[in-house]
Amino acid sequence: MSQHRSLKGASTIAAKRNVLKRFERVELLKKRAQWKEGSKVIGLPKTKPDA
Repeated sequence: MSQHRSLKGASTIAAKRNVLKRFERVELLKKRAQWKEGSKVIGLPKTKPDA
């Protein structure tokens, strides 16, 4: 019986994620100069990851 492809090792998974974690979104907004210090991290605008 073969192993399901989702159970293979993490080293073989190299897909680009299209959903960012909150800290990644804040870093991206800082890089784009859209983040103001002291802003709330709740209700961040939607961001697409850099290609």
